[in-house]
Amino acid sequence: MIVLGIESSCDETAAAVVDGDRRILSNIIFSQLEEHRPYGGVVPEIAARSHLDHIDGIVERAINEAGVTFSDLDGIAATGGPGLIGGVLVGMMTAKAIALVHNLPLIAVNHLEGHALSARLAADVSFPYLLLLVSGGHCELLAVEGPGQYTRYGGTLDDAVGEAFDKTAKLLGLPYPGGPSVEKAARNGDPRRFAFPRPMRGRDDCDFSFSGLKTAVSRTIANLDTLSESDVADAAASFQIAAAEVLVDRAQHAIDRFRLEHGPNGTLVVAGGVAANGTIRESLTALAAETGFRFVAPPPALCTDNAAMIAWAGVERLGLGLTDDLSFIPRPRWPLAELKQRIAS
Repeated sequence: MIVLGIESSCDETAAAVVDGDRRILSNIIFSQLEEHRPYGGVVPEIAARSHLDHIDGIVERAINEAGVTFSDLDGIAATGGPGLIGGVLVGMMTAKAIALVHNLPLIAVNHLEGHALSARLAADVSFPYLLLLVSGGHCELLAVEGPGQYTRYGGTLDDAVGEAFDKTAKLLGLPYPGGPSVEKAARNGDPRRFAFPRPMRGRDDCDFSFSGLKTAVSRTIANLDTLSESDVADAAASFQIAAAEVLVDRAQHAIDRFRLEHGPNGTLVVAGGVAANGTIRESLTALAAETGFRFVAPPPALCTDNAAMIAWAGVERLGLGLTDDLSFIPRPRWPLAELKQRIAS
């Protein structure tokens, strides 16, 4: 089974070809980073126009690099949401056109499911498994029982952890994108200098909150007479370790619940853009070792937005006969919990 995937939900225009043996035949990503850097964040209209300018060439490169033709494909998958609706529309309309012209099945992929299933592209991971999904806009813990089969254990009550990284970077005067900038600055910092809070730590549920941590960083910076290079490094390191410890604490509660529902052994998967952070990976690796769980994280290139994960989700769904017709309407918001309803309908 060979599937072409298209991803355009934010500021990467991407196309990839993946087969059923977990081989990534091509994975092309065009980043709009330089177009958005002057604004300190993604500008939706600029993103949509850039997707429109580049998507045809990116798809052509993915097909050529994979050494296949459209007639070799078994399906075409594209992000159908959630995301910036202008970009999602560009990707989905391109996929619909290819599906129509070449008589191929269309698979509208939930972007979050792309992240959720990416671990199965990177490694031999069987269902069910526990997923910590962490990105710029999402932070939640779920039991993954199969494509479209998710049980949500908890999520953020305010900011996602990736959003907190971005806002902390801005407060510290670090360049966009914020997550990698904070991690880089933290390498030279003292993670114990500033006693930032660990919101929600110790509570019995699996929910998150990061707005208080972000506010604490803001107040700490405001109380400094000047913001030296060492201050930035220490604040970045102190924030990063606080965020990691919150994720570990919340994941521990989720592991306890997962065991009650699925037995004593299991796999903890972390996915999403923030999963590329080394400190967070190390902290979750230690948690998994302590609890006897296997730990799996996709390689960093499959954590950030990419089309290989969309193509793989397409492979998984196509294998179950879960396809869409050309009337599919892209969605700016699309919770994973709604996928089960879509399958049932």
